[in-house]
Amino acid sequence: MSGGVDSSVAAALLLEQGFEVIGVTMRLWGGADTDPFGDQRFGGCCSINETEDARRVAEALGVPHYVFNLEKAFTSSVVNNFVEEYLAGRTPNPCVRCNRFIKFDVLLRRARELEADFIATGHYARVEKEETTGRYRLLKGVDPRKDQSYVLYNLNQEHLRWTMLPLGGLSKDLTRQVAVRFGFENSSKPDSQEICFVEDKDYGRFIAERRPEAVRGGEILDDSGNVLGTHRGTAFYTIGQRKGLGIAAPHPLYVTGIDPQRNAVTVGEVDALLAEGAKADDVNWVSGVPLSPGTKVMVRIRYNAEPVVATVDESSEDAIVVSFEEAQKAVTPGQSLVLYVGEEVVGGGTIVRSVRTSPALSDLRS
Repeated sequence: MSGGVDSSVAAALLLEQGFEVIGVTMRLWGGADTDPFGDQRFGGCCSINETEDARRVAEALGVPHYVFNLEKAFTSSVVNNFVEEYLAGRTPNPCVRCNRFIKFDVLLRRARELEADFIATGHYARVEKEETTGRYRLLKGVDPRKDQSYVLYNLNQEHLRWTMLPLGGLSKDLTRQVAVRFGFENSSKPDSQEICFVEDKDYGRFIAERRPEAVRGGEILDDSGNVLGTHRGTAFYTIGQRKGLGIAAPHPLYVTGIDPQRNAVTVGEVDALLAEGAKADDVNWVSGVPLSPGTKVMVRIRYNAEPVVATVDESSEDAIVVSFEEAQKAVTPGQSLVLYVGEEVVGGGTIVRSVRTSPALSDLRS
């Protein structure tokens, strides 16, 4: 229970359905100075205000409420990875890491220790069991505006066996109506949109404070290696970025490459961002079985991206290469490539590079 309307309604619906509910709030991040009142300054899901909102909902429902301090695990698995990925020239998705290593690992183990039969979250996605095979399927939420299946692709059959997602069949509007019916004070509370541990949304500042020796200025280059300007540090940039380059040019320029070893940022025009495919590693197959080469799928290359048609070119237990039916812009290393067959999430992995096979489309990264 994060204190938001989604997890509050999930708890209420399960209680209404006759389940014995225990509310758990994860204490994940204490703020830069670990000031007990400092994290009231922002609306992240880890703040004192959010925890108090969760406690009030649990009290209104008449269910026990616990706060688990998981700061050490969160810092190790999510925050430190976030910093190191940016320093390596990649753009990570910390929500994917949090679900994989915290919610559906540490929290799931804690729940089993409490003899809970399931863990439930407020994610907009669905879990279904095939009666004929016993296989669990991870499906999109029915509300396309709120579907969160993308960040859950790391779930496997064992995770899904113990997972309930009560909001998967609801729209966000209906969720708020349910919250009003239960009299929750957070029924109209805005959704949390930002990374919970970066209070001011300034990722570069956050990284520079933790690894100041690794953030240093360098050259901004064009595709031919000509110096066009200087950058503040590669951690301040991501593939596809246009704003904040500080370069005057006759055409808009975008970040097309990041090379931490050379401490260089490469820029080019929009066509230089186009890629015909992507390679991902650290792949999870939800069913445990890789897709066969030649399989047609829908893929997302970032959380808010529209799914696009692709073909599986290469596939193994831990890696995949796909080609897009239409070239895609800003395929970004560090982001997740998630594969769908119809409504079902079949797997996904971390993008390591774009694939560009046409002579006019060279790799964004070597």
